[in-house]
Amino acid sequence: MSARFGRVVPAMVTPFAADGSLDVDAGVTLARWLVGEGAEGLVITGTTGEAPTITDEEDWDLWRAVAEAVTVPVVAGTTTNDTAHSVSQTRKAVELGVDGILAVTPYYNRPSQAGIKAHFAAVAECTDLPIIMYDIPIRTGRKINTPTLLELAQIPNIVGVKDAAANPGETAKVIAEAPAGFEVYSGDDSFTLPLLAVGAVGVISVAAHWSAPEHVALFDAWEAGDTTKAREINATLLESYDFETGDAAPNPVPTKAMLRTLGLPVGEPRLPMGPTPDGLEDRAREVYARLKQT
Repeated sequence: MSARFGRVVPAMVTPFAADGSLDVDAGVTLARWLVGEGAEGLVITGTTGEAPTITDEEDWDLWRAVAEAVTVPVVAGTTTNDTAHSVSQTRKAVELGVDGILAVTPYYNRPSQAGIKAHFAAVAECTDLPIIMYDIPIRTGRKINTPTLLELAQIPNIVGVKDAAANPGETAKVIAEAPAGFEVYSGDDSFTLPLLAVGAVGVISVAAHWSAPEHVALFDAWEAGDTTKAREINATLLESYDFETGDAAPNPVPTKAMLRTLGLPVGEPRLPMGPTPDGLEDRAREVYARLKQT
């Protein structure tokens, strides 16, 4: 297992101040805290980082600050459903010192597979940085079909996929047929163990904000061949997986609630993701206490 960006990679929330402005200092504090907890890499300004509500200039400030603050790989979510804008932001991220690019399938537009292929190819052409594609059809409205994934995997700097497509059988085909070195990262915590079984190398995780040590232990057990222990650790994480999102409190509302209970000043999500439901922080404390008792 190679995991060039690390095995346990939190998809970091974006901290906001009380007035809703970007809190760069809190972002640096959070990034360093996550690394101290065991994060082996970080993804910033992804879905969990509330990318749709962050301005270009805020992206730049956060990319620069986090890239300078930590020594683990920093992967920036730079793309939107506008290819030209995605190229522009990717070029800027290169200037600001990030280590990789997370490129999501164009959302809402519902492009053809040919359009999806051309979009990712354009992003890859504008940089030498390694790129992870992000396949999350429940949010984007389009699946990157396996033949398209395999074609894109031939582009030298498209090095992996964050897989949130919830189909381990199809992922197994991608892993079996992709070029050597192409990496699959679980993009859904509840599917991490099943995807490890078919050859995934890591997870870009929501729950790892508060469970990085447990995630590291899970990967260590799996890599040691102790599948029983890996299943046992995964079982202790199931409540965290359930907590991280839901209809009343979608991701990243629960994660921000959890982090506030741990003394990290991440603020509230920007609209339309809020408000935080009553009692969510109390539930966060219960989830965390039970996890750490196991």
